Amino acid sequence: MKLGWDSKSGGERVLTSWRTPIDPSDGEFVFRIESIESPQLLLEKQKIRQSRWGPWNGHRFSGAYFKKSDHVFRPVYHSSPEEVSLKFETTDESVLLRLVVNQIGVIQFLKWENGSQIWVPVMTLNQDICDTYGSCGPYGVCYRNNAQRCRCLKGFSANMSNDRPLIDPMNECRRKLALKCNNDDGFVKRRELKLPDKFTVWQGLSPQQCGGYCLKECSCMAYTNIDIYGNGSKCVVWLDKLLDIGYSAHGGDALYIRVARGELESISSAKRHRLYTAIAILLLSAFLWTAALCAKYFTFDYERTTKTATVNRRSSQVQDGQDMQFFSINTISAATNNFSQAKKIGAGGFGPVYQGELPNGQRIAVKRLSEFSRQGDEEFQNELSMTAGLQHRNLVKLLGCCTEGDERILVYEYMPNKSLDKFIFDRVARRLLSWEKSFEILKGIAKGLSHLHSGAEVRIIHRDLKVSNILLDDEMNPKISDFGLARNVEAETEEITRRVTGTYGYMSPEYMMTGSYSTKSDVFSFGVLVLEVVSGRRNWGFRHPDHDFNLLGHAWKLWTQGKALELMDPVLLEESFREKDVTRCIQVGLLCVQCHSGGRPAMPDVVSMLQNDDAIPMEPREPGFYGLKSSRELKSSLARGNQETCNGLTITTLTGRS
Repeated sequence: MKLGWDSKSGGERVLTSWRTPIDPSDGEFVFRIESIESPQLLLEKQKIRQSRWGPWNGHRFSGAYFKKSDHVFRPVYHSSPEEVSLKFETTDESVLLRLVVNQIGVIQFLKWENGSQIWVPVMTLNQDICDTYGSCGPYGVCYRNNAQRCRCLKGFSANMSNDRPLIDPMNECRRKLALKCNNDDGFVKRRELKLPDKFTVWQGLSPQQCGGYCLKECSCMAYTNIDIYGNGSKCVVWLDKLLDIGYSAHGGDALYIRVARGELESISSAKRHRLYTAIAILLLSAFLWTAALCAKYFTFDYERTTKTATVNRRSSQVQDGQDMQFFSINTISAATNNFSQAKKIGAGGFGPVYQGELPNGQRIAVKRLSEFSRQGDEEFQNELSMTAGLQHRNLVKLLGCCTEGDERILVYEYMPNKSLDKFIFDRVARRLLSWEKSFEILKGIAKGLSHLHSGAEVRIIHRDLKVSNILLDDEMNPKISDFGLARNVEAETEEITRRVTGTYGYMSPEYMMTGSYSTKSDVFSFGVLVLEVVSGRRNWGFRHPDHDFNLLGHAWKLWTQGKALELMDPVLLEESFREKDVTRCIQVGLLCVQCHSGGRPAMPDVVSMLQNDDAIPMEPREPGFYGLKSSRELKSSLARGNQETCNGLTITTLTGRS
């Protein structure tokens, strides 16, 4: 397959979508190289830009990155006065490969699988919200797989609304300081960017001259030097607003952005401040390390009363500034009829949960730490500190706590309809939960999880998202609960633990295998939850007479065969529903459970996918842990000399939660 222009004939080679899956006449989407003068890849819908990769920088199209481990082809670019073209050559002649643009504008490489006799997606080019043209507006940078998806370039700021951390593309980034169009202006260098659209090539300028000439031209907003035509570095400039920029760690380029002199001084001052802060932290760390080294020779044996005092002190610290109160044990005991069995409504790793009623008539849920609890004081304190500051309609609200004597009690708002699993896994109760309401519940859960992940400085990773931890209020609105395993992490970081805890069937591959967790671990759990709600079946323990896949593998198999709707719970098929909503949920679920965490969408993008009717411009790839087998089956398979790759897993040292 070749795309491009022939200057002699004036001909252009493009890739056009079909009108429908069964109608091969020309559809609305065209994948092409823009022009000989502006060699960049474009996806257009009726001549309107939808996605863009470019310009060519001598090695690749800016912002486009093909992982060598993921494909069986290589892109070959050719540029000369006679022709500008791009073609994809297979690296293995035995592999049958094709490039398609489907009827909704998704660009995919498909590989023929002889065994299953189907075309399987190998790579999707426009697989992320950031691939949507101009998604962050002028001077905004789109970050893939990030809760704070849109950010302004240095020297610019955005109008924030409703305390949201995301930039509204309708309120574009604006300069902090106006340009003066003289020598007072300067340039800030940004690396690893997909270069903006609407560029111009200034011929005859060396890399050293490019910036100087740009500074003399008042309309010149940025410049760079790249090998755009394959015959040496050229001066490339932007003479208008910088639009459609993206962060690309592996496929980006350097861009020199014009800012006012005052902004340059501010940036320099900020760098000095960060340097001084780093030095101070190093000195403090050295002092603490020395103190710890001295302290290790002393042993202190604290009695239970001392630990109780510590818990009370931390609880008081949490209470400060929070809408939370301390309850006496007498109040809690009276509310629950002395923790009567008749008031008991559940139990978990923390301990029993009771229904209660305060003197003012308010109904409450009481979680009491069991003396045999595996979680103990540490996770009591963790849940207390995590939940106290949460304020969102889709997160359960902590009302207060009790830490008298040996008691460790958390008091929550009461959820009269219990947990989501009581509905979706019960054949009778499921009929009370329509598909329309199920869809709204999934949207609510996504919003609550997005709120946890969207902290500007610190994010909360739940680490135990599952259907039994989704509580339903009197109007069946969902609220995420149980934060005993939750963790605070700094923005854009990944943590590692040596104690892997969670629930079988919901834990992501990277967490189970290496202990690494991030917001994408929660995204995986959400994807499992979505597929369970749609199908009415549990992922852990799923059985099918025709194959050994779990629920994820079963959903993936149906998706690749074009039979996604067969995943839907038969009970839901008895009522009216919009097929595209069900298909959308399945697609989102499969995107969330992809094996590689980098391919999973961030939760704000998941919320957008579920709320909008627009086609999702991403195709899911192979999920993680979709072919679970017992160790006996694996040994038997190996003994037979089976050379096929096996997605098997044996679990030995994990701590499961009920």
